[in-house]
Amino acid sequence: MTIKLVQDILNLVEKPSRYLGTEINTKTKDLQQVPLHMCLAFPDLYEIGTSHFGMQILYHILNEHPMIYAERAYAPATDMEYHLRRTGIPFFSLESKTPLKNMDIIGFSLLYELSYTNILNMLDLSGIPFFASERDETYPLIIAGGPCTCNPEPIADFFDAIVIGDGESIIIKMSEAWISWKQSGKKDKDELLKTWSDLEGVYIPSFYEIGYDANGFQTISSLFIGKECSIKRIIERDLEILPFPDKPIVPYGRPIHDRLRLEVARGCTRGCRFCQAGMIYRPVRERSVEKLLSIASTSIPQTGYEDISLLSLSTGDYGCLSCLMQTLMEKYAREHIAISLPSVRAGTLTPELMHLIKKVRKTGFTIAPEAGTQRLRDVINKDITEEEITATVSQAFEMGWQIIKLYFMTGLPTETEEDLRGIIDLINVLRKGKAKGQRFRKINVSVTTFIPKPHVPFQWANQISLVQAKENIQRLKRDLKMPGIDFKWQIPEISQLEGLFARGDRRLSRLIVAAYQKGCRFDSWTDQFQYSKWMEAIDENEIDIDFFTTRQRDVNEILPWNHIHSGVTKEYLINEWKNAFQRKITEDCRKGVCNDCGVCDFQNIEPRVFNDSRKQASIVLGGVPTNNSYHLMYRIRYSKKDQAKYFGHLEMVSLIFRAIRRAGIPVLYSEGFHPKPRVSFDDPIPLGIESYSEVFTIRLTEHLKPSDIITKLNQQLPDGIRILDCTVSASKIHSEKKSETHYEVTLPNNRIDQIKMDMLNPSDQIMMEYMDKKGALKKINLTDIVKNIDILDANRMNIVIRNDSEKTIRPFDILTHMFMLSEQEARQAKIIKVINADLTKGQDDPLKCIKNSL
Repeated sequence: MTIKLVQDILNLVEKPSRYLGTEINTKTKDLQQVPLHMCLAFPDLYEIGTSHFGMQILYHILNEHPMIYAERAYAPATDMEYHLRRTGIPFFSLESKTPLKNMDIIGFSLLYELSYTNILNMLDLSGIPFFASERDETYPLIIAGGPCTCNPEPIADFFDAIVIGDGESIIIKMSEAWISWKQSGKKDKDELLKTWSDLEGVYIPSFYEIGYDANGFQTISSLFIGKECSIKRIIERDLEILPFPDKPIVPYGRPIHDRLRLEVARGCTRGCRFCQAGMIYRPVRERSVEKLLSIASTSIPQTGYEDISLLSLSTGDYGCLSCLMQTLMEKYAREHIAISLPSVRAGTLTPELMHLIKKVRKTGFTIAPEAGTQRLRDVINKDITEEEITATVSQAFEMGWQIIKLYFMTGLPTETEEDLRGIIDLINVLRKGKAKGQRFRKINVSVTTFIPKPHVPFQWANQISLVQAKENIQRLKRDLKMPGIDFKWQIPEISQLEGLFARGDRRLSRLIVAAYQKGCRFDSWTDQFQYSKWMEAIDENEIDIDFFTTRQRDVNEILPWNHIHSGVTKEYLINEWKNAFQRKITEDCRKGVCNDCGVCDFQNIEPRVFNDSRKQASIVLGGVPTNNSYHLMYRIRYSKKDQAKYFGHLEMVSLIFRAIRRAGIPVLYSEGFHPKPRVSFDDPIPLGIESYSEVFTIRLTEHLKPSDIITKLNQQLPDGIRILDCTVSASKIHSEKKSETHYEVTLPNNRIDQIKMDMLNPSDQIMMEYMDKKGALKKINLTDIVKNIDILDANRMNIVIRNDSEKTIRPFDILTHMFMLSEQEARQAKIIKVINADLTKGQDDPLKCIKNSL
């Protein structure tokens, strides 16, 4: 597929940079030199998928292998899907624009059950059959991994292979097995699948026979004599030796997590009885401070990020947190790089940690009490007290946080009216406990319906009914209408479907197809969710939703995921299920007592933690101090051409800021708590418009040769943005405000010939309506704004627009209102802002100029 075909539709979508595939640190390889061409696919929008660090890890590992080229694909937004279907262009990978159908292997990351219809959409747009049984050797192999594979049954029929557990090592083993199979000349897909099935953690759904007993419970048995019906989760024993992406891709646009992420630990030992992640990622494995500092020192210069986020399921439990934060701050505070702590567990704020956190850039502070009463927190093994919660919130406000986020669930096992009241009472206590002067600080309360998940003690619990969930949330919504409280909730219908797929079986694959065919997409997005269509599909496929959701299970019941072994034993889960009803707290095994969950063998698999060490904290990696008493100003001219037209102004600003950081240019920063680089842009250029010359001003703390600045920046900027000139200015610089702007417009398909007749007798006034900043409807006469329009030939014209109006007029407005083009036709125009062009030919009447040109 030619890149030109893709570019033709990029002009028509809302966020075209999602589909460019040219971000900093992407990989390119000669497809003729690599035997295995893979695509890592994420079934949600680019902004979500690029924030998933697991995909970054796999991308790095696979592309380090000389015989593998891995690309990426994210679920296309609805506007891109429309244009793909309209034009017949097959869905493609980002980097090389290869149709997914031409890949050797496509690997999906499954993070959330309500992304399943997006998987089908991506396959459908690629011309790939949904079911593995319908795909022969001419199609790519479709594999999957991620937390949803803990119960793979609802989507098992779609995949050739499913990975259970950590993916770092197994993805290479599977890839090398594919290469050997391909190079041997074998063509039978089942031979490769048999090889894969012998690898620990690989589940081949087609190798098992599915049945249903008299109670309607799914049964599963191997089709091969002697083959055990058991898939054991892969556990990477030591994070210290695992490859880690020290040159991660820096996404375009505004991803959910737009910062450098350091995975300080994997796994959690708290033992919350509802928490799937806390069970399936055991045991806890930490990275050392030295390892994390090494990763950071490589990654920061390669990305230009201005934030570092410390990631784990429970970052506050990381054994060397104070040491790590202190050392990172010693290194990066001088470079204006903030260390962000996404959440701190109530009760873990030591005085030393509090002192360090006071220096951290503060956005939101997150605490998850989960339940409103101590009784229910004991039931779920959430070992925090109300005193610890209130103390933590008070400390967070005192340390400078403006927003506190609290997470609760409704519908937990044994929940009563008193527990719901407890949420309201706790919020009241926290709200009234805000210190004097904190009235502008907010508490955000988020409530979701509890969803029982596989491999946790509460996997046998019932999910409350849709009616009950709605009643509970409405009650909380009503009673939490208080000053300073912002209440949010997940709509219960979404929770109901999530619960259905979390504990469903293979009967649901046909349901997913039916819902997709009715138009269901992006089901986790409230504005896209179509509950009525799901209900139609459920009725037509005769699915008893209560069988999978509101029914409590017996501990001896055959569960659809019984053949998937997370490492946590059934005996441990049953014991914890019983402890819940007795309000017995199970201690954190970090405290030295093994709870015998079954994951560790204490030979290969065991907790790996590091103790805080003051010796480590003394490591200082250096840093360049800034000198705000001295600075030089530079005027930098650049062009924005070709693919760069797909960047909006804010996107351009971010790209240039980070290029400056990667280039090591000593930029001056503003004062205050949140310093910003002293860079200013003369004229924002909107999405879809190119420019021969734009200008920004930068202030530096050291003298650099202008030629060096040009060279350094051009090495770091993406294709389409090029530095043309750099000059030093000794005086204060004011942005250049021109009285008019000149554009060169080229229309496809000789559109100007088509409109000649319409333009021969134009009216004296051409009015355009718009909304001002206050939301008031206003009108503007475009003939007063357009100074000149000069038609050059069949499909080219020059337009001169005056800049003295309160409303900024762009060429798109002229094309749609004066030339009566549709929005789609206008977007396909090639528009370039030109420099000092003499386009007016001495005429002030644009309509007269058009008549003369015709």
